[in-house]
Amino acid sequence: MLLLCSLVKNKQMASKRPRTWKYWVEVFLRLVLLGFQGALFCIILYRIVPVPITPLMIMRGFPFEKTWVPFSEINPFVVKAAITAEDPKFNDHYGFDFAAIKESIEKSIDKGKKPKGRSTISQQTTKNLFFTPRRSWIRKGLEVPLTLCVETFWTKRRIIEVYLNIIEMGDKIYGIEAAGQTYFKKKGSKLSKAEAVAIVICFPNPIKRHPNKLSNTLRKKQATIQRWMIGFEPAPTWWWE
Repeated sequence: MLLLCSLVKNKQMASKRPRTWKYWVEVFLRLVLLGFQGALFCIILYRIVPVPITPLMIMRGFPFEKTWVPFSEINPFVVKAAITAEDPKFNDHYGFDFAAIKESIEKSIDKGKKPKGRSTISQQTTKNLFFTPRRSWIRKGLEVPLTLCVETFWTKRRIIEVYLNIIEMGDKIYGIEAAGQTYFKKKGSKLSKAEAVAIVICFPNPIKRHPNKLSNTLRKKQATIQRWMIGFEPAPTWWWE
C-alpha cells in the first residue's frame, strides 16, 4: 500500500515538473509521425478511390464545383497540354526534376532573386492532396517524402488522373470537368485542342486567369504550347487503350 502511494505521489510530482524542450520535441516528432501515417493511408486509399475533398477546397469554402471523371474520360488534349506545359519530363523522373531545380536556382542567383518554384506534376498533386497554397519550408520538407510515396504507390497515369481532377480552376471550381462546364459549357472530353490549352495555361493562377478570357500575353503562350504539342508524345499509347 505504501509502495502504491509512493508511485502515485512520484507520478504527481513528475507531472508538475516544468516540461523541457526535449519533451516538446518528442511531442512534435510524434505528431509528425502520426500525420505521416495518416497521409500514407490516404495515398494507398486514393490509389483506387476518387479523392472526395482536399484542404484547399475546405479552405475556400462550400459549396464548390467538382465532378470526378476517370482517366478514360479525360480529354487527351488536356493530358498532353498539361504535361507539355507543366512537366515535359513527367514520365522520366521519379517525382523531382533536378535539372529544372538547378536551372531555377542558377537563374535566381544571377538575378539576385528568390528561386521560382519548379514543381513537377507529382509534387503539385501531393501539395494539392495534403496542403494549402501557403508556402513554407516546413511544407516543402514534408512534401518530399509524400511525393516519393505517391510515386511509389501510384502509376504515372493515376498521378495525372488525380492531378487533373482536383486542381483548382477558379473560385470554388476544381478539376477539368468542372472547368469545361464552367468556361466552355461543354464536357471536358469535348474540349478542342485550343480550349484544352487555354485551361492548362491558367493552372498557375486560376483565380485571376480565365480560360475564356485570355489576355494577349496568355494567347501567345497558348499558341506556343500548341506548337510544342505537335509531335510531342507525353505518355505511352496504352494510356488511352
